[in-house]
Amino acid sequence: MDQKTFEKVNQRIKQLRKALNMTQAGFSQVISLSSGYLAGIETEKRKVNDRIIKLICSSFNANENWLRRGDGEIFAQNDDKQFIKLVGLFRELEPRYQDYIFKEISLLLKMQIDGDDSQKSDSPE
Repeated sequence: MDQKTFEKVNQRIKQLRKALNMTQAGFSQVISLSSGYLAGIETEKRKVNDRIIKLICSSFNANENWLRRGDGEIFAQNDDKQFIKLVGLFRELEPRYQDYIFKEISLLLKMQIDGDDSQKSDSPE
């Protein structure tokens, strides 16, 4: 990606975060970045690599074409009714409870990535 593309991607990351009504701390926690690093991305002092883009898209259901190039809608089309219901319920929570959910999801993702099988009592398969 050239410098001009980076600037646009950085701006769209900030736009996505604001569309989700999230703080930098909450957003960065979900994608396992420091809030300082995210601030650097949003102020265009840091570049965005493919791993970060993919992580943002999978974590927030963002449209990768929109995030990379500005094409299409901000969110990926998702016909999954359960996902849509989950997002609706999440938006009804107070910010402190949203932060709690993000912390728990981050922890679960880390356990999944690390292959932690010690928590398998009622885990879905």
